[in-house]
Amino acid sequence: MLHKIILTVIVMYLGFLPIKADASLCPGAVSAILIETSSNSVIFEKNAHKKLPMASTTKIMTALCAIESGILDRNVEADPRAIGVEGSSIYLERGERLTVRELVYGLMLHSGNDAAVAIACAVSGSEEGFAQLMNETAKKIGAVNTNFENPNGLDGKEHYTTAYDLAIITSYALKNPEFAAIVSTYKTTISNGDKGFDRQLKNHNKLLTMYEGCTGVKTGFTKKSGRCLVSSAKRNNTELVAVTLNDGNDWNDHMQLLDYGFDNTETKCILKKGSYLRKIHVKNGAQDTVDAICDNDVYITNIKGNKQDSRIEYDITDRLTAPVEYGQSTGKINIISDGKIIASAQAVTAEAVSEKPKSRIAVNMGILMNFWLDMIR
Repeated sequence: MLHKIILTVIVMYLGFLPIKADASLCPGAVSAILIETSSNSVIFEKNAHKKLPMASTTKIMTALCAIESGILDRNVEADPRAIGVEGSSIYLERGERLTVRELVYGLMLHSGNDAAVAIACAVSGSEEGFAQLMNETAKKIGAVNTNFENPNGLDGKEHYTTAYDLAIITSYALKNPEFAAIVSTYKTTISNGDKGFDRQLKNHNKLLTMYEGCTGVKTGFTKKSGRCLVSSAKRNNTELVAVTLNDGNDWNDHMQLLDYGFDNTETKCILKKGSYLRKIHVKNGAQDTVDAICDNDVYITNIKGNKQDSRIEYDITDRLTAPVEYGQSTGKINIISDGKIIASAQAVTAEAVSEKPKSRIAVNMGILMNFWLDMIR
């Protein structure tokens, strides 16, 4: 049985209306956006909902779908359809075998268009089937103004996204530890078939070494799309995602955008790990109650000077049955604003509780009952 307690408090968090931004930001970008990832709140935007081609930033979704397929460690043969794909490549050869994980590294670090096709065929059997999976995943995330025709970002008539959609796709993907680890990798080595040497991969995202706190994510370019870039950075528990589409000065623009975001936001801890939440009754326990505590720190990010009401919502059980383990889940704490969860944590037990020792009478009755059962058998 769950006992819900709703406590409304006034907290500062990142609002859904961007602050008035410096007009000098991203002057050359056709479209741009900067968001904070815990709530996907917009800090800066410029034509953020304009549908545009996105080149190889497409591969953010390709990598996400590959990871969510659950087959990263599967060893697969490079599909013939992946051999000789135009554009950037890791130069797959017919019959070559790699793990899907290695293909994703080739996709995200070296921007391999052939790796993208090999992933699509391994996961869905074809590029067309994989594009359908990409579109379904985009809609699930909330990217409703996006359509994928292929897994690599080569130009297509109906292959497009918006800066906003690309930002929330990236924000979602970064919450996956596998994705975050791959896109933050600057250099790595993957196999190279039977050639006797390995492929050395170096990430095309120069911000990983140019910008303090950069954690990813992907570059892109075609003649039709122009220079496209998605970047992420994290400082002091604040994580930002910046997107520019068709921007000839993207490296500098992203560093200025991220600086702007960190200068104009602040992140606060509103619940500390170990914070007391409530007492829970323990049935048949050696003690009557156990404390529920917060299992992790809970942070929210706000734009400086902006305030909006939110509430802390506790969904915590009011009763457990012994034995109870230390750290046993007892429910969840959510920070709610505008009907959306902007942060959350688990509620767990602060200690273990053993079963209540049986009374002497109960023990003796049990002995007599067992003796009687033995006699009538």
